[in-house]
Order: sequence, then structure tokens, then C-alpha cells
Amino acid sequence: MSGAAPWTIAGVRAALAAKKISARELAAEFYSRIDRRNAELNAYLTLSPERAYAQADRIDAAVSRGETLPPLAGVPMAIKDVISTRGVRTTCASKMLEDYIPPYDATAAERLERAGAVFLGKTNCDEFAMGGSNENSAYGPVRNPVALDRVPGGSSGGSAAAVAAGLAVAALGTDTGGSIRQPGAFCGIPGLMPTYGRVSRYGLVAFASSLDKIGPFAGNVADIAAVTAAIAGHDTYDSTSAAVPVPDYAAGLEKPVQGLRIGVPEDYFGKGLDPEVQEKIHAGIALLERLGCRRIPLRMPHTDYAIATYYIIATAEASSNLARYDGVRYGLRAPGATLTEMYRQTRDRGFGSEVKRRIMLGTYVLSAGYYDAYYLRAQRVRALIARDFSDAFEKVDAIITPTAPTTAFRLGEKTADPLQMYLADVYTVTGSLAGVPGISVPCGKTRAGLPVGLQIFGPHFSEERVLQIAHAFEAAGGFSL
Repeated sequence: MSGAAPWTIAGVRAALAAKKISARELAAEFYSRIDRRNAELNAYLTLSPERAYAQADRIDAAVSRGETLPPLAGVPMAIKDVISTRGVRTTCASKMLEDYIPPYDATAAERLERAGAVFLGKTNCDEFAMGGSNENSAYGPVRNPVALDRVPGGSSGGSAAAVAAGLAVAALGTDTGGSIRQPGAFCGIPGLMPTYGRVSRYGLVAFASSLDKIGPFAGNVADIAAVTAAIAGHDTYDSTSAAVPVPDYAAGLEKPVQGLRIGVPEDYFGKGLDPEVQEKIHAGIALLERLGCRRIPLRMPHTDYAIATYYIIATAEASSNLARYDGVRYGLRAPGATLTEMYRQTRDRGFGSEVKRRIMLGTYVLSAGYYDAYYLRAQRVRALIARDFSDAFEKVDAIITPTAPTTAFRLGEKTADPLQMYLADVYTVTGSLAGVPGISVPCGKTRAGLPVGLQIFGPHFSEERVLQIAHAFEAAGGFSL
């Protein structure tokens, strides 16, 4: 199917069942694509052909026996390099874990394999998932396949770029403050952040434990639904995993959206929003209205505090989580004349500048004399932001916003100004702090040909509704507005 329409999950299943292609042949086709394009994109850090072909052979054996195929049978997938994969290097795009090979699979990876997916390899990302442009990787930046001089977004830029460039049918990313939705918007593909607790975090290398979520990228909403269904559900290995039933997401896609109330918060359309992005988002909202949705204006008054709140809480949790990388237990160990010197040298050599910046910020806000002034206050404001969402969802069924205030910016454009980089997350961190699900879907392109992302939030554990609206938007031509 090279040179034809892009592969989809349904297309892979149909081709395998009809014996038009084998899972091994399909994996080989994708490795050929990776070989041709990865040097310029830098989307993959590690390839895992031995594991991929073993997974593919199991699917081909099932086809030959006439067995019912699992839902993701033979689907070539990529996995962000902060998610543990048994026997496959997991670096978190850091020198600190350059040679780390996990002895176990993350629950999300294990469930994908059970569903029949084929793991092509591990994708590049911002180091320890800390960044909004994928320029903080110890192994070089990822380039946006839509425009090679632009960033793909971060921190899951490698996964987004791999799917957008046709180097994987779907991919897993992680979202702490926008790290699935923003790369999805910048690369012009859908990306879903599930509700906190919907997908197990077991085996995810922690950045900010109260915010981290695993979710999928794909080329269409139906594939997002299929991957989410495979990885969602309670896990006894994760104490934050919610024992909430997982609905049939695929069945819910075709439900009509007529009569649904969509909230449009004016707080997301102020200063800093690019006029072309705003124009596309308003066109997307108008399309939903034509489909029968009812637009309701909203106020979410604590939105302006979200960036400060997020970067206090996230850095505090990062400081705590990254304390384990000390050169003693695992990972990099740099020599030193004393134990303290070994600690210092290890962390200085192992961590990049952005990770060091966030550790220092987090250590400061947790320190004696500043805990109440910063961290405790941020947690109180987080509760107010969550209340903004719960109050809004008493009036509306979903909230529609831009995903990012601009389109993908140029490589190097914001690296010298961390504050400007952080502000790129202004529309995504709110939902992260509230723990609600959100999806970014393409909403046309600017005159320069850069993708715009439209964001859809729903109440807790309402992925079915979020996907339903996103699918209706896609079916009505919203992706190419």
C-alpha cells in the first residue's frame, strides 16, 4: 500500500484478514520508510526489529490458523522513550539513562502487545518529558515533517512526527501539561490526553506524578479510539489507576452530536492568540454549530493563573522524582573523590539544562520558608482551576478552545527564553491541572501551510463524548477547514 492512502488500523486488519499482506511484510515496509526519513526527522531513538518481527510472526501465525484477530493485529506502532519496554532501551532522551534496558513492560505497552500491536521502536522526546518543542533531547531535536525548519512540539514530538510522516500507524505519547495535544496540533494529527487515572502509569518514568498521563497519536479519530480502548482500564500495579468501566469507544463514535452544548470560554481567546489560529478555531466552532451543537459562552476566571500554577507543581514533583538519579542505584555514574562529589558530577553530566532548571525551581518552591508561599498556594489555585471546569460542565457537555496560541515555531526560536516556551502551554495546562480528558484535532492550516489544532475538553472519564465530537468534526471536513 506504499504510495496509496495512509495505513489505518481498520485497513491493516482488513489487509491481513484478506492475506493481501503479512504482518511481517508490513513491519518491513515501515522499517524501510524509517530508514529513508528518520535521519532528517530524528523521530526514532531506538528501533526494535527483533521484537517487532516476533510480534508480527505471532499475528501471521494466527491469520494462517484462521483465528479471530485481536483489535490492533499487526498495527505498526511507536512508543515514546519514557515508557518502559522489556528488553528495549529506554533512555528518556537523557544521558542519565543512555544504556538503561528495562526488565519489564509498562502496563500500556503490555496491553498494546496483547491487542496485537507491533512495536517498531522508541521515539525521541524532550529529556524526561520536560519541554514544549522537543529541542531538549540529549540526542538532538526532532523536526516537524510538515516543515523541517519547525519544531514538532513537545515533549512527545518524536511520536507525533513519526505518525505525521507515516513512520508509524499510531504511537503512544505522554501528556503532563500538553505534551500530546500540542505536538498533535503542530504536526496536524489527532492526539488524546485521557482522564488522569484512565490509563495506568505503571512503567512510565515519572516527571510529575499527579499530572502524567499516557495517550495515543494516530492519523484519525477512529484509530485514537481503538488504541485508547486497548490501553485504558484499571491496573492493580498503579494506585492512581481508576476502577471505572471502559466503554466501547468505537461504538460511540457514530452517535449524533446534535443538541450537545459546547462551551467556548472567552478566557482562551485573548492577548497572545495568533489571528490566523483564532480564525480557524472560530471556523471549527461554526462547523460544530452547523452539525447541531449549541454554542454557550463561558467564563473560566482562573485560567490566567494556570501557567504559574502548573510550573510550580510540576517542577516540585520533578525535583522529588528525579532525586533517585544519584549514580548509586542505576543509570549514569560519574567518578568523584567523595560520595558528594560523585552525586554532583553524575547529576551535572547526566541532566541537560532544562531538566536542571526544573529541578532547581522545584527544589526552591519546596524548601523551608517557601513551601507555603509557593507550593501550597499553587495547590489551592489548582483546586480553583478544577472548580472552573466542574462548574462549566454543569452548563455544557464539552469545552472547545485552541490547542496552542500559535502554530509550530522555528527551531531555536524560543530556546533562549524559557518563559516564552512555557507560555506555549497556556491553553493545555488547564485541563492537565483539572485531570479532565482532552483531544487536539486538526482544524485546517494557516496561509503558510502550518497546521492549527482545535482542543476539545470533556468531564472526567468522558473520553467517549470527546471522541464522538472529534469524530463528527473529522467526518464533516473539519480537519481541512
